[in-house]
Amino acid sequence: MNIPYRPLALALLVIGFSALVLGRAQAGGGHYYPPVTDAVVKEECGSCHLVFAPSMLPARSWTRMMGDLKNHFGDDASVDPAIAKRITEYLTANAADAGGARYSGKLLRGVSSANAPLRITELPKWVSEHRKVPAWEWKHKDVRTKANCAACHLDAAAGLLRRVIAGSPSSCSATYPSTRRFTP
Repeated sequence: MNIPYRPLALALLVIGFSALVLGRAQAGGGHYYPPVTDAVVKEECGSCHLVFAPSMLPARSWTRMMGDLKNHFGDDASVDPAIAKRITEYLTANAADAGGARYSGKLLRGVSSANAPLRITELPKWVSEHRKVPAWEWKHKDVRTKANCAACHLDAAAGLLRRVIAGSPSSCSATYPSTRRFTP
């Protein structure tokens, strides 16, 4: 019995390469942050805002943020101490410097290890990627804040921040094409 190894090897190579390309495409071309999987974190944090992926900030930032919930960006977000402990443990275990999320290293580039930034929107990489967005677009009724990722990014809740939705701000569409633009 003579088995043709060359076509079989070629087929396996094509399948392997396709799986690699598909995996990268599903990961948003590198702009992927694993979404929150803990139900308590989703419920407590998601009751007020988009549940940000823990891999968008270092553990020291999450610890600092959770340590002052009475002053959570101008609001009192206090929770039961046991819940706060659980949320803190989840966030720090899945933080950008905990490993596992490939794009997190890029997002934290330029952030000193002595610094514990609280705002994702003030990270140098975030600022660089959003530099073309004019001030009026952040104030648009459908956006209102730089923290409203879902105003531009179709799959923000799923951790995919590369694609933008139709009708997202014009400067997003300058980088990532969309079908219509906001007007002032």
